[in-house]
Amino acid sequence: MLGDRRVVVVGAGVAGLAVATALAQRGARVCVLEQAARIAEVGAGLQISPNGAAVLAALGLGDALRAGGVLNRAVELRDYARGRPVLRLDLARHHSGPHPFVLIHRARLIGLLETAARNAGVEFRLGETADPATLDAPLVIGADGVKSATRRLLNHESEPFFTGQVAWRAVIRDDAVPEAHVYMGPGRHLVTYPLSDGLRNIVAVEERAQWAQEGWNHTDDPANLRAAFTGFAPEVLDWLEQVETVNLWGLFRHPVAPRWCDARRVLAGDAAHPTLPFLAQGANLALEDAWVLADCLNRLPQAEALAAYQAGRQPRVARAIRAANGNARNYHLRNRLVRGLAHGALRLGGRILPQAPLKRFAWLYDHDVTGPAGQRPA
Repeated sequence: MLGDRRVVVVGAGVAGLAVATALAQRGARVCVLEQAARIAEVGAGLQISPNGAAVLAALGLGDALRAGGVLNRAVELRDYARGRPVLRLDLARHHSGPHPFVLIHRARLIGLLETAARNAGVEFRLGETADPATLDAPLVIGADGVKSATRRLLNHESEPFFTGQVAWRAVIRDDAVPEAHVYMGPGRHLVTYPLSDGLRNIVAVEERAQWAQEGWNHTDDPANLRAAFTGFAPEVLDWLEQVETVNLWGLFRHPVAPRWCDARRVLAGDAAHPTLPFLAQGANLALEDAWVLADCLNRLPQAEALAAYQAGRQPRVARAIRAANGNARNYHLRNRLVRGLAHGALRLGGRILPQAPLKRFAWLYDHDVTGPAGQRPA
């Protein structure tokens, strides 16, 4: 159904580059508009779970993903004060399967996707601000992030609200074991994992009343980060002492967009469903969106394709967002007694049924949108 249809993609993030590549590989004539003068990402890491890795493999990037990242062998939840393990999620079984868990620098993933898009014949127009209301194309895909102009055009909605949480992100030089560790404390938690080239990624989240601006690229004083995590395990304090540059952003909750499309415009990624960073699914859901949207457009007339895309994706992303919000509550238990009981229950459960916690998320990680059953809501 695509033929050589002309498609304009607004935004050159994960969702925009992935959907541009998927469409161009199917024969569409795709142009990506990006307001930045060049396609670049600053220091941050991403966790690509098997559901996202499946899409990258289908785009021809499976080997490049493995080569450019670190295979994640486990996610381990730890007590904040002593660093004592609470629960370990063993990811080893995924390494022998077709789609692993991979830890990768965001800039490297963007580079892989940009190269794939250019190799597929995608045109890029950089340094150009696009108004989705006036773009003249048979199909406009709004992959323009949490402040999406395309979303505002399609939906009448209220402003997002501040969750009372802020997040810092930083990257330091450090040789780390190939695992993601989550240090859970009262009203705050810290996630850390290795990237390639001897880097360690750090994301630290704190509950507080003081408002902070939304957006990833606002700098902050590293001393503020260190002060917020006083009392954490010695290894955490050592890592934070090494932080020289840090970004701070306020975490805002946006509802999943009620309306994702009209006759010739459609949303993808954060433009449709901004996701808080408590389940590491923002990039993975964006990759899923890209594949499903391209596949629907390739199989169905445009109006049917866009409707089928929203119907198939909306329930799944809503479920993932609910799960992420639940993690935030569980990580931040303030009452010492409640926290001790909860952590004790996790330790006991992990000893008795070590695979049970991971199986709870099989609906998320094991779902492959590129497979024959991929279009069914999961």
